[in-house]
Amino acid sequence: MIFIRKLMVVLVWLLLSYINGSLVATFFRHQTFYEDPRYILFIHMVINDSIMLTTTITLFLLSYIVYQINVSFCCFFILVAVITTRNTPLNLASMAIERYIAICEPLRHTQICTVRRTYIVIGMIWFICAAPDITDLFVTLATESMSFFHGSVFCMQQNVFKNPILVQKRLAFDVIYFSCVFLTLVFTYLRILFVAQALSTDKMSAKRARKTILLHGAQLAMCMLAYISPSVEIVLSSIFPGQGIRFTIYFIIYILPRLLSPIIYGVRDKKFRKYLKIYLLCNRCRVNVKMMVAPANRDDE
Repeated sequence: MIFIRKLMVVLVWLLLSYINGSLVATFFRHQTFYEDPRYILFIHMVINDSIMLTTTITLFLLSYIVYQINVSFCCFFILVAVITTRNTPLNLASMAIERYIAICEPLRHTQICTVRRTYIVIGMIWFICAAPDITDLFVTLATESMSFFHGSVFCMQQNVFKNPILVQKRLAFDVIYFSCVFLTLVFTYLRILFVAQALSTDKMSAKRARKTILLHGAQLAMCMLAYISPSVEIVLSSIFPGQGIRFTIYFIIYILPRLLSPIIYGVRDKKFRKYLKIYLLCNRCRVNVKMMVAPANRDDE
């Protein structure tokens, strides 16, 4: 059973890596995406989620293979995993605000949502998410002996940054993050829903708008569960002991939302889907040409 879980995680990671790599390549091949804040925020989320998945899956596999790793390496993995995990809901909230402005304030959209401001927002997201965990590292460096960092632990945040003050601080920040993202979700999506219904000339358009908004809301809700996942894991592990709970929570909270991102923001978007098809078709043509050239070269020899 453990082997099946590991295999499933690796296969999902390989699939997502291929999908995300195609999305990133499509973005950087076309200048039109560079000037649209919507796609800049989207590709930032894709890159961020790719880093997060690679880090967390590495930790997930290490927990099964070697169980304990060096504390110093664990600190690095934990910081990258936690920061990128927290980035996603804030990035989604920023995308929700951008869509709110585009739909509810269309005449002011180009003035408010500029490329420069989009990059400033991305920088703010990284600063807001990184600052609490960087302070955790500094406090741990100041309170723990050097022998602790040369030792080995089961790599979890509470096993490395274990000072009781840090636990309370993380809880406070998570509550603030959760509240801000949740309020942004409710406000923007309800406003977008009402405007979409008001502007729709037929029921099918309104239904399509509602489906899109519900998909966005479902993904945000799953991402926000990352803020309370440690508490949920502790409660469920006491009721249902075993590794199955950890795997289920990890898959639902960390992997499933990243499966939805390429579909919601990439494949379902008409403009991005058009260029993605071109990229995939060009790749297929290059592969076919190489396969045709290879036998010809052998014949010449």
